[in-house]
Amino acid sequence: MESLEEKVVAVIIVGGPAEGTRFRPLSFNTPKPLLPLAGRPMVHHPISACKKIPNLAQIFLIGFYEGKEFALYVSSISNELQVPVRYLKEDKPHGSAGSLYYFQDQIMEDSPSHIFLLNCDVCCNFPLPNMLDAQKRYGGMGTLLVIKVSAESANQFGELVADPITKELLHYTEKPETFVSDLINCGVYIFTPKIFDAIEDVYMRQEDRANVHHVTSFEALQITARSPPTDFVRLDQDILSPLAGKRQLYTYETMDFWEQIKTPGISIKCSALYLAQFRIASPDLLAKGDGTKNATVVGDVCIHPSAKVHPTAKIGPNVSISANVRVSPGVRLINCIILDDVEIDENAVVMHSIVGWKSSIGKWSRVQADGDYNKKLGITILGTSL
Repeated sequence: MESLEEKVVAVIIVGGPAEGTRFRPLSFNTPKPLLPLAGRPMVHHPISACKKIPNLAQIFLIGFYEGKEFALYVSSISNELQVPVRYLKEDKPHGSAGSLYYFQDQIMEDSPSHIFLLNCDVCCNFPLPNMLDAQKRYGGMGTLLVIKVSAESANQFGELVADPITKELLHYTEKPETFVSDLINCGVYIFTPKIFDAIEDVYMRQEDRANVHHVTSFEALQITARSPPTDFVRLDQDILSPLAGKRQLYTYETMDFWEQIKTPGISIKCSALYLAQFRIASPDLLAKGDGTKNATVVGDVCIHPSAKVHPTAKIGPNVSISANVRVSPGVRLINCIILDDVEIDENAVVMHSIVGWKSSIGKWSRVQADGDYNKKLGITILGTSL
């Protein structure tokens, strides 16, 4: 009989400074995982989803940002959720699987029966308890969250083939040049501790290959230029692809929303998706107003309690307003993210934009873009004002 004391841990990969370049200028001031979506840091959404996992012991954030950049947030979220959250800093990038192995001792402190692995830049409803139940039914080494997308967009992600009955992962290929399947990897996983044995096997094979040939220094440079280092293990190419079809990995398909947060434009779309989720799961987080005592609110809007919004302003849909923001009379905000300490003067209009910290938008100003999330210039970004 299964023990009721079996523990589960969650690992969230947050990356590092080099991976936030597409979010400049915003990521110059704040790590990408801490940029707000729907009024909460990006990483908050997967963390809060982990809270729903039965017998959750700890949550680990793994990345190579400086620890001080996450210290305040980690302390705050640990107290809020009453779950230990720890930030583990890599000395260098080890790959999504390699980082798990690098911190194996810490991850296994509570002898968990299962380990969730999530990428921070994924936006979805995170059906983690359902994945845990599915993994226990399947009985393999791990389960991937998957979703069907259009055939035209599938090659931007890891494509896979799964058995329609058993849900076993039969084939996996990362960003193929030719179409394989419209079923893609969502970047959310659950594993048993056997995953560490699989990663160790990859390490050993890499070291064996590195030691087989004695090469000249010039040849060594060529090999280094085209091959990852022997202490770098990728989850997709090095673990998922080789284990596909060996009754070790299975899939759990979500029918809900999913996006990868690659650009600031997509972050506005994801903010809208999370705000819509609040409407169902946490309606108290959404603002209300009809233009009498409070501003007119249209659709899903999140306003920080410390923000001051004039009753003649009209806000929404899809707007999040952060701390200490001042919104003056007649302002119109649509499909935008307003960060801390922003001042928006009378009758200004902001549409399809992210307004950076301490920015000031003058009277009758108009800040907007065409709202195409997939275009580089589909949204407007105002950087921080010092």
